[in-house]
Amino acid sequence: MNTGPLAGCRVVELGGIGPGPFAGMLLADLGAEVVRVDRPEHIGEVGRGGPTDVLNRGKRSVVLDLKQLSGRTALLELAGAADVLIEGFRPGVTERLGIGPHECLARNPRLVYGRMTGWGQQGPLASTAGHDITYIALTGALGAIGTAGGPPQIPLNIVGDFGGGGCYLVIGVLAALYAVERTGHGQVVDAAIVDGTAHLLASTFAKLARGAWTTERGANQLDGGWPFYAVYATKDGGHVAVGALEAKFYRQLVELLELDVDPDRQHDRSTWPHLRDLLRQRFAERTRDEWAAVFEGTDACVAPVLSLSEAAAHPHMAARGSIVARDGVVQPAAAPRFSATPATPGGPAAEIGSDTRAVLREWGVTGGDALLDHDAAQHSSS
Repeated sequence: MNTGPLAGCRVVELGGIGPGPFAGMLLADLGAEVVRVDRPEHIGEVGRGGPTDVLNRGKRSVVLDLKQLSGRTALLELAGAADVLIEGFRPGVTERLGIGPHECLARNPRLVYGRMTGWGQQGPLASTAGHDITYIALTGALGAIGTAGGPPQIPLNIVGDFGGGGCYLVIGVLAALYAVERTGHGQVVDAAIVDGTAHLLASTFAKLARGAWTTERGANQLDGGWPFYAVYATKDGGHVAVGALEAKFYRQLVELLELDVDPDRQHDRSTWPHLRDLLRQRFAERTRDEWAAVFEGTDACVAPVLSLSEAAAHPHMAARGSIVARDGVVQPAAAPRFSATPATPGGPAAEIGSDTRAVLREWGVTGGDALLDHDAAQHSSS
């Protein structure tokens, strides 16, 4: 039984990749009943369903052929019984199928219709293909990340797909659900990765406006340009991350490293080349874990750079249970945390279509049996 703050909320997710499934996972972690609508061609596809399909944990799977009238009719009935529908198609696709916002909101005026795209529903690039790397490139985020003199560095797909995309879709959905409670009316949420990523850059744009940020990579406060906010190699080929921005933290860094420098000249840029050389030399004298032991429990803001496989075993991460093993698969725990309505990751992703019959009946989709018989006939004849 779901215990999270969204318990009782019904969500229909039109199956896709990346930020859409991540948003659905987050809603499921928060307690919503999420039904993922998959395509017939995905049945039996490797990587879909089961414990390793982490982005689809906690969801049920219904197979509908949205190219067929029976599938579209069933989808509209699901939308009629849902609180939220999220989709990640290119602009205009659901409209052409007859399952767009107009049709769904006509069926259910309280529905929150969440749309996840890279470029947004309008604009010169709206109908073109893209991926995380191209979206964050256009926002300026990619160009700002990297070392001095080097090329832009790709921050996985965390900044665009999941940060600027999936998280902002969930924010929009939750805000729209709150509005439904006040007004009784649903609405469309247009979540574009370019919009969300640009929004995440608010602090950087503020620094740029007051002359505290330059477009030159590796020359700024938070991109490794300041020697006391950077990554350094250790004796064993590992790395440590240093974030001693504040004076009192920097003073501890200098003391624990036994550096022959004046901590009161922290922001004297003329000393920075020498300081960076000293930091490189000192950190190269010991292994990553030796340095981790030196700085453990201090306010010097130094941490070992861990691999994904190491992170779950770190004492702090383990104590909080931030990364857990479920069904033999290491994965993140639900976040954030709630005092009265705890959120928990659901069970492993359902096999494609395994919940079709049950969901259609529970959600009151009429003609569900006929739809299933039709789909079975289609598969047997193909």
